[in-house]
Amino acid sequence: MSHTMEWKVRLHLFENDEGATRANATLDTGATRVTGHGTAHCHPADTDVPEIGDELAAGRAMRDLAQRLLAVAEHDVEGVQAPRAEARPSVGRTA
Repeated sequence: MSHTMEWKVRLHLFENDEGATRANATLDTGATRVTGHGTAHCHPADTDVPEIGDELAAGRAMRDLAQRLLAVAEHDVEGVQAPRAEARPSVGRTA
Protein backbone atom coordinates (compact mmCIF):
# COMPACT_ATOMS: atom_id res chain seq x y z
CA MET A 1 0.00 0.00 0.00
CA SER A 2 1.40 3.38 -1.00
CA HIS A 3 1.35 6.22 1.50
CA THR A 4 2.33 9.81 0.75
CA MET A 5 1.97 12.80 3.06
CA GLU A 6 3.33 16.29 3.27
CA TRP A 7 4.07 17.77 6.67
CA LYS A 8 5.06 21.39 7.02
CA VAL A 9 7.29 22.94 9.63
CA ARG A 10 6.90 26.59 10.58
CA LEU A 11 9.98 28.26 11.98
CA HIS A 12 9.62 31.53 13.87
CA LEU A 13 12.70 33.54 14.84
CA PHE A 14 12.69 36.54 17.13
CA GLU A 15 15.13 38.49 19.24
CA ASN A 16 14.31 39.49 22.80
CA ASP A 17 15.33 42.62 24.71
CA GLU A 18 18.45 40.90 26.09
CA GLY A 19 19.75 40.25 22.58
CA ALA A 20 19.06 36.51 22.58
CA THR A 21 17.69 34.96 19.41
CA ARG A 22 14.84 32.55 20.06
CA ALA A 23 13.29 30.10 17.63
CA ASN A 24 10.17 27.96 17.64
CA ALA A 25 9.87 25.15 15.09
CA THR A 26 6.34 23.73 14.87
CA LEU A 27 5.30 20.62 12.98
CA ASP A 28 1.57 20.21 12.36
CA THR A 29 0.67 16.81 10.92
CA GLY A 30 -3.04 17.48 10.98
CA ALA A 31 -3.41 15.00 13.85
CA THR A 32 -0.51 16.13 16.03
CA ARG A 33 1.26 19.40 16.68
CA VAL A 34 4.80 19.33 18.07
CA THR A 35 6.93 22.39 18.84
CA GLY A 36 10.66 22.57 19.46
CA HIS A 37 12.47 25.53 20.99
CA GLY A 38 15.96 26.91 20.59
CA THR A 39 17.96 29.94 21.67
CA ALA A 40 21.27 31.56 20.83
CA HIS A 41 23.19 34.22 22.74
CA CYS A 42 26.01 36.31 21.36
CA HIS A 43 29.00 36.34 23.69
CA PRO A 44 29.97 39.97 24.47
CA ALA A 45 33.51 39.37 23.15
CA ASP A 46 32.24 37.98 19.81
CA THR A 47 31.35 39.97 16.71
CA ASP A 48 27.57 40.29 16.43
CA VAL A 49 26.51 38.45 13.27
CA PRO A 50 22.71 38.08 13.39
CA GLU A 51 22.65 35.33 10.74
CA ILE A 52 24.78 33.08 12.97
CA GLY A 53 22.42 33.59 15.90
CA ASP A 54 19.48 32.78 13.62
CA GLU A 55 21.18 29.61 12.38
CA LEU A 56 22.05 28.46 15.90
CA ALA A 57 18.61 29.14 17.34
CA ALA A 58 16.84 27.57 14.33
CA GLY A 59 19.09 24.50 14.38
CA ARG A 60 18.55 24.02 18.10
CA ALA A 61 14.78 24.42 17.70
CA MET A 62 14.71 21.84 14.90
CA ARG A 63 16.88 19.44 16.91
CA ASP A 64 14.50 19.86 19.88
CA LEU A 65 11.54 19.31 17.54
CA ALA A 66 13.13 16.11 16.22
CA GLN A 67 13.69 14.80 19.76
CA ARG A 68 10.12 15.60 20.74
CA LEU A 69 8.73 13.97 17.58
CA LEU A 70 10.77 10.82 18.29
CA ALA A 71 9.37 10.75 21.83
CA VAL A 72 5.82 10.99 20.44
CA ALA A 73 6.56 8.15 18.00
CA GLU A 74 8.10 5.96 20.73
CA HIS A 75 5.03 6.54 22.91
CA ASP A 76 2.77 5.62 19.98
CA VAL A 77 4.76 2.45 19.28
CA GLU A 78 4.43 1.38 22.91
CA GLY A 79 0.68 1.90 22.66
CA VAL A 80 0.23 -0.44 19.69
CA GLN A 81 2.66 -3.22 20.56
CA ALA A 82 1.18 -6.61 21.39
CA PRO A 83 2.06 -7.97 24.80
CA ARG A 84 5.05 -10.29 24.80
CA ALA A 85 4.44 -14.04 24.96
CA GLU A 86 5.57 -14.32 28.59
CA ALA A 87 3.28 -11.47 29.58
CA ARG A 88 0.17 -12.90 27.87
CA PRO A 89 -2.23 -14.79 30.10
CA SER A 90 -2.40 -18.53 29.45
CA VAL A 91 -5.66 -19.71 27.96
CA GLY A 92 -6.99 -23.12 28.99
CA ARG A 93 -3.99 -23.89 31.18
CA THR A 94 -4.20 -24.63 34.87
CA ALA A 95 -1.36 -24.57 37.30
